[in-house]
Amino acid sequence: MRDYYREDYPTLDTAWCDMDFLAIDLETSGLDPNTDEILSVGFVPIRRGAVHLAEARHMLVRPTRPIPERTAIIHGLLDGTLENAPPLDAVMPEVLKAMSALVPVAHHAPVERAFLSNACKMLYGQPLVVPYVDTLRLERRVLERRQEAISNGVLRLNAARQRYNLPRYRAHNAMVDAIASAELFLAQVAHMDTKKPPRLDEISVG
Repeated sequence: MRDYYREDYPTLDTAWCDMDFLAIDLETSGLDPNTDEILSVGFVPIRRGAVHLAEARHMLVRPTRPIPERTAIIHGLLDGTLENAPPLDAVMPEVLKAMSALVPVAHHAPVERAFLSNACKMLYGQPLVVPYVDTLRLERRVLERRQEAISNGVLRLNAARQRYNLPRYRAHNAMVDAIASAELFLAQVAHMDTKKPPRLDEISVG
């Protein structure tokens, strides 16, 4: 964690085009970061407004408890699939290295933020405290400004992508969802009605 915080992190008044991002997605055994576990991590960097697919990563994580059937049905990750995967304490250093000096981007970022912060508290004794870009929050803002009804499902990742004519991807694969979130973020920024490039404090949640 000390090495992570040593890196220069963009200030809140930095224009989005002058910083780099890491789109990240997690698949978990449930939605409670205090009782559920990270099962897979996917991420891809965004540098100078371009998604760097060659650097995309997908890492499986061996859980300490059996995976509930209700979540295995959603993401397809089974106990047998993950029995030879590395444990969380072997995966997190790679995740933090990838995140170093980059602004994390996620769709419904509170989930990723809570699980990663809890993992850091458990492994290193301190939470992970950085601003995130939440593409779901950005999309909600767009719909509210248009005074469009926000009905059930319209803020889901693929539904949001459709509004920007982005292709539909298979959901609930951490790397695919990270790439999908990265593409959505770039489309959202391109459609922002601003005279100047938006700053980090205008697109992130602290």
